Amino acid sequence: MNEAEVERQIEQMVKFIRQEAEEKANEIKVSAEEEFNLEKLQLVEQEKAKIRKEYERREGQVEVKKKIEYSKQLNEMRIKVLAAREAAIQEIVNEAQSKLKDVSKNPATYKTLLTDLMVQGMRKLKEKTCTVRVRQVDLLLAKEVMEPARKQYTALFQEDAPALLLDQTTFLAPPPIGNEDVASCNGGVTLISADGRIKCSNTLDDRLKISYSANLPEIRTKLFGAA
Repeated sequence: MNEAEVERQIEQMVKFIRQEAEEKANEIKVSAEEEFNLEKLQLVEQEKAKIRKEYERREGQVEVKKKIEYSKQLNEMRIKVLAAREAAIQEIVNEAQSKLKDVSKNPATYKTLLTDLMVQGMRKLKEKTCTVRVRQVDLLLAKEVMEPARKQYTALFQEDAPALLLDQTTFLAPPPIGNEDVASCNGGVTLISADGRIKCSNTLDDRLKISYSANLPEIRTKLFGAA
């Protein structure tokens, strides 16, 4: 084998080795690109998932804030409605309270009312002796109606009426004079047991309070409808 043949064979071997190297390099390059693309795709999906999660978290926060704000506004509106309703009811009470001032201005009507209130008080106490306490301005009127009240009691309940003693030293609060800070009474009577332990307040003011408490549900229904 001559030198030229040797060189040719060496050159063929070099070409073959180079071709194999290039093919291997291409395989490595393709494999690396595939791995790179796969890794890139995974990273992109991971980032997308993070973004979606963050978006959902923020969206959830927004929804929570909306619900809190809605609940807050709803509660504020309920409070305003309740306040308005209470104001409307209080206006009725104030109007009734104002009308009580005129009750004692009609002597005939007030005399009958005072008699009835005494009878009710006697019936509630069911004591043998009762002390009668009225406003100082009603002292003379109370003296006039005590005996008629006892007779009415006997006629109504078919039993002896209790003895009535008029308190002429301690009185109920005076009629209102426009100053809300001063204690006042629109009329009526208070009966006290002989030992002073039981008291039946049958004043117009207390009767209004009792009537208000007893009829409040009906008042609300008439004003605002059924709940």
